[in-house]
Amino acid sequence: MTSEMIFDKKYIVLIGNYGSGKTEIAIHLAKAFSGTGKTTLVDLDIVNPYFRSGEKANELQAAGIRVLMPTFALTTVDIPALPAEIQSVFESDAERVIFDVGGDDTGAAALGRYFPSFAANQDQLTIAMVVNCMRPLTGTPEDIIDLALRIQNRGRLPINMIINNTNLADRTTPEMLINGAETVRQCAEKLGIEKLIHAGTEKVIAEAALPEPMLRIRREMVPEWMVEE
Repeated sequence: MTSEMIFDKKYIVLIGNYGSGKTEIAIHLAKAFSGTGKTTLVDLDIVNPYFRSGEKANELQAAGIRVLMPTFALTTVDIPALPAEIQSVFESDAERVIFDVGGDDTGAAALGRYFPSFAANQDQLTIAMVVNCMRPLTGTPEDIIDLALRIQNRGRLPINMIINNTNLADRTTPEMLINGAETVRQCAEKLGIEKLIHAGTEKVIAEAALPEPMLRIRREMVPEWMVEE
């Protein structure tokens, strides 16, 4: 299933803890939509200074993607400021706007800042929580549900999709994604979330063969120390 079929809303908000792969998916979607119309990627992560979508700004802009990020992002300044330009995406003619948001309740505070604009576009809004069950803070249904509720309370917007992106970088196996699928299914049921998809590399997705929609991605945010010479 293509990105266009899975993410058919104008505004796509991706929330996920450090290590969830949220930024990988945000970049993948921005590139996937870049050929279909005007696409904007908003780096709204005010929590994590590393592996953020803003690091790929030059590459994305070269592909015709508008990139917005907090002032002082990717610098040594402790507290980034959210520029007024971000508000403009709600009045723009962009066909897709992707928000890469910090994955805890602190990060969701940035989401809450734009609550009136999101609420006014509720019918064109997907809020997806990206979950990596191999990470310590999202390893159990209880942890995932607790985090989801805290994010919803702080951001004042309901999560309506869960993305199972269970992985261990290059050591990911289909079994990991399958086991993660069972965990996030339990969470989706308890949270009343109907949309559930799985994300992974081509090989992992093909071998896992899960019944729900699957999103094939490639790893973009590879640390320098993992790049083979």
